[in-house]
Amino acid sequence: MDNLSEALKKLKITSTDSTADSLEGCLDCLLQALAQNNTETSEKIQKSGVLQVFASLLMPQSSCTAKVANIIAEVARNEFMRNPCVDAGLIPPLVQLLNCKDQEVLLQTGRALGNICYDSHEGRNAVDHAGGAHIVVDHLRSLCSKTDPASEKLLTVFCGMLMNYSNENDTLQSQLINMGVIPTLVKLLGIHCQNAALTEMCLVAFGNLAELESSKEQFAYTNIAEELVKLFKKQIEHDKKEMIFEVLAPLAENDVIKLQLVEAGLVECLLEIVQKTVDSDKEDDIAELKTASDLMVLLLLGDGNCIHMVDNGIVQKLMDLLDRHVEDGNVTVQHAALSALRNLAIPVVNKAKMLSAGVAEAVLKFLRSEMPPVQFKLLGTLRMLIDAQAEAAEQLGKNVKLVERLVEWCEAKDHAGVMGESNRLLSALIRHSKSKDVIRTIVQSGGIKHLVTMATSEHVIMQNEALVALALIAALELVTAEKDLENAQLVQILHRLLSDDRSAPEIKYNSMVLICALIGSGEYSGEAASQDLCMQYSSLLQLNTEHVQTQCDWFSVNNGCRQKGSVHYDSIVSICSVKDEAVNSVLDINCRNLPLASVGCS
Repeated sequence: MDNLSEALKKLKITSTDSTADSLEGCLDCLLQALAQNNTETSEKIQKSGVLQVFASLLMPQSSCTAKVANIIAEVARNEFMRNPCVDAGLIPPLVQLLNCKDQEVLLQTGRALGNICYDSHEGRNAVDHAGGAHIVVDHLRSLCSKTDPASEKLLTVFCGMLMNYSNENDTLQSQLINMGVIPTLVKLLGIHCQNAALTEMCLVAFGNLAELESSKEQFAYTNIAEELVKLFKKQIEHDKKEMIFEVLAPLAENDVIKLQLVEAGLVECLLEIVQKTVDSDKEDDIAELKTASDLMVLLLLGDGNCIHMVDNGIVQKLMDLLDRHVEDGNVTVQHAALSALRNLAIPVVNKAKMLSAGVAEAVLKFLRSEMPPVQFKLLGTLRMLIDAQAEAAEQLGKNVKLVERLVEWCEAKDHAGVMGESNRLLSALIRHSKSKDVIRTIVQSGGIKHLVTMATSEHVIMQNEALVALALIAALELVTAEKDLENAQLVQILHRLLSDDRSAPEIKYNSMVLICALIGSGEYSGEAASQDLCMQYSSLLQLNTEHVQTQCDWFSVNNGCRQKGSVHYDSIVSICSVKDEAVNSVLDINCRNLPLASVGCS
């Protein structure tokens, strides 16, 4: 340390007059001391005031410049030294050195700037003000295609510098994106995929940038999907796969990139990971299984992706995976595979193909599951599959074990998601099958009361689905369901819905449809028409909704609230006397086309 003190004194006193040899000797002494004890040596350098001297030594033509930059890079590894480096005025001369041609000077300058920027707001601002990022991006472009070791090392340092410069700073990340850094980084990844250090630095840079929406637009115009999938296939180590996962997850939120990843074969890669890690009890494997499962489900969203994957045979692979995990299987795998199948079943063109492939039968094997996440996805998958698929809906609706399980889950108050999906599937079985046999099965299994309760849901879409199903029951099989409907106080609930100012127009309309159907029943006619419906009818006429007014016209004609001479009389459909026409009236309301922007059906 005596030599260090002497070197610091000599640098401070004679830096402007010393020969290159004597300066280099002092600088070598500092580098040696830093190598032995970086923290203590950095403290001595700060106290000596030598940092200010370094600014004058950072000259492109000097032979000592690279060593000075190296010393700055080393001291800036310490958090407490970064602001002093900025305060000593080192950033402007360092940025100027980025314009020189000497690779060693560029290397050490890139290290110095990168270390000063690390977790330092002041360092980043100073580099930004001096225009350092723009010069570095230009270097990346010019060096991108060079594969010699010195160039790859310099590229790695410059990528690291930009990463430290922009990390967790949206403004600086946007600046880099606007400079067009993304296509350059993607090109780097493709050319230098054999260089582990440079590849890792590119991935970290991608991870920094990929969260911004503006970056995804640029990524979509590159071959990032192909490069990442190609790189992913080569990886063996967990930490390297994890790095790629961290880039893939935000990118997969973009519909264009999602499709590119699917077409590049990422889903197959993820399935392979799931199959390899599913039986492992290693912590890394369990984490990788969860990440791969979640990402696979994310990729299988969007009609384009789902249609593509079904056409390419993904359904059979998922069913094979599920088949191995029916008895005491891995819940993560069950949940992921069922989630994927549910998403795949959303596009209309996929439903018949998936039903033909036996997806419904594969899913029904999990009816015995006691795990709510699995139950929830099972129900959602079946509901998606039978949408507008009458034959499948009837087949499932006559499955007593399924219906009994649904009725049981309709009472799962501890799991609101399962309870809600069970109710929706019960309703869907009736709405899509329009089958008397299905209605009888649901009545015999005790499901009617749950449909009536569903009509009071806080969610308009669920209310409407319940009312449509109940109207079909009234039109097709009222005698069988009559007692259960009465016990569930259906009429009283309908009166409440009609008199509630908060009820949406389509809810009031379907309530009227159902009231009219019940009036056609000898048992229900008095009760359905008795409770001040004429007053409710008058208020409904104020609604500017064609369906509601038409139904009100029918009600008024058949219950004496208006004269039979009404101009609407000839257009009224008599639901009481013609059951098939009642069905048609019910079906006029399609729950998937409600005028509610905030309500979804999926």
